[in-house]
Amino acid sequence: MSGVHMPFFWGGYRIGLKMAKITIYDLSVFDTVSKSVSQLSFKKGPAMFGQSREVCNFGCPNLKLQLMLLTKEQISEQMCKHAQKKNGLHDLMEIMLESMMIAERSEFLVDNPGNKGNGYRPGSTYGHGRKLEFRIPRDRYGNFHPQILAILRDQEEECDRLAGVLYTKGLTQEQVGDVFDQIYGQHYSKTSISRMVDSVRGQVSEWLERGLEKYYPILFVDCVHIKIHRKRSVASEAFYVALAVTEEGTREVLGIFNMPIESATGWNEIFGKLKERGVERIGLVVADGIKGLDTVIGERFPGSPLQRCVTHLKRNIYAKVRHGDKAAIAADLRDIFRTGQRDYTIEMAWAKWQDMCDKWGKDYRSIKFLRNNADYKAYMTYLNYAPQIQSMIYTTNWIERLNRDFRRVTRMRTAMPNEESVLTLMGSVAMDHKAYDRILPNITSDIQLFPDK
Repeated sequence: MSGVHMPFFWGGYRIGLKMAKITIYDLSVFDTVSKSVSQLSFKKGPAMFGQSREVCNFGCPNLKLQLMLLTKEQISEQMCKHAQKKNGLHDLMEIMLESMMIAERSEFLVDNPGNKGNGYRPGSTYGHGRKLEFRIPRDRYGNFHPQILAILRDQEEECDRLAGVLYTKGLTQEQVGDVFDQIYGQHYSKTSISRMVDSVRGQVSEWLERGLEKYYPILFVDCVHIKIHRKRSVASEAFYVALAVTEEGTREVLGIFNMPIESATGWNEIFGKLKERGVERIGLVVADGIKGLDTVIGERFPGSPLQRCVTHLKRNIYAKVRHGDKAAIAADLRDIFRTGQRDYTIEMAWAKWQDMCDKWGKDYRSIKFLRNNADYKAYMTYLNYAPQIQSMIYTTNWIERLNRDFRRVTRMRTAMPNEESVLTLMGSVAMDHKAYDRILPNITSDIQLFPDK
């Protein structure tokens, strides 16, 4: 088309009009109209043209442009028709969001006459099975903030939370991206998903550094080993876990820490960190058979007794005998490590232990040497406490179950990329462990560990 280019403004938009032929297209509303500007008129169309019209020439004497006012029903009809087209609903949602913000800016500028519109910036959100992209209107001074954006931002935060939940349930970042691709029809890179789960990392990191109570009646400690990348190689490293029973009778993970190797020295450092966060006293420590732990506990929490895990001891004993003798020696061990009997004492258990070592020591020298080793009395500490709680404190079963939950969310990965990712997953599992909110039955019945109950 050729002719004189003539600009004019309509609804705040600058429109270029050429003084020649003009062709007007509208989505299935009007027929195509082609007339000279000097004699512009609309071709006879649908019945809607019987509606009232306004004549506007935009300051051009020869321009006769007739404007049509549509009713709500007519607008709705045309929107329904367009929604049936491919990506039609998606288009309408983008148009509606953008139009609402433009109208909101118009009202804002009326109330702020010294201000003006200043173009747009790109925006996006999640919509009906796809990602919606639109323009967000701006003002000159940066004071305009569309209210609809607050609603969209809440939805985006929900999507971020969804990404975080999927990640902490065991999906990799790539798998989370695939899920979002299927739901929203948009590919999300690992970087995008990483950004979406940043809030989870922040929450877990803050939770792992929170302040702690001064006193915990029972503390279970153990390590879980996870493969991680470090220095261009993959190796299994120890993650130290501290699970406590609170004075109210609930369970709480106090901390998760990473050190490549499990050792008494490592636990010494961990106990120091717990003290820095507020812990002053522990009623009883329950742990496996790691050497030197009793010395570390005596240094960090003087007066706190140690209960060694009976389950670990039984496994070690079974490994020392033939398969055919395991059932018989298991029966002897069950007789030694009884629970729930008020009249059964450490002295009685120790005598039974020595008898068992004499009996089986005749055939197995490794068991014979255990007879007089006083360190094994640490496996009988639980007998000093109320019979109702003995079965709860003579093994590390509770923390072993927690460790299985940790492994469940990490096993979908051959190796974790770094220790931070492991701490994020393990911390999220610990935070959301609903069973720990329940009060343990009879746990507060022991007046030594729970003097205020």
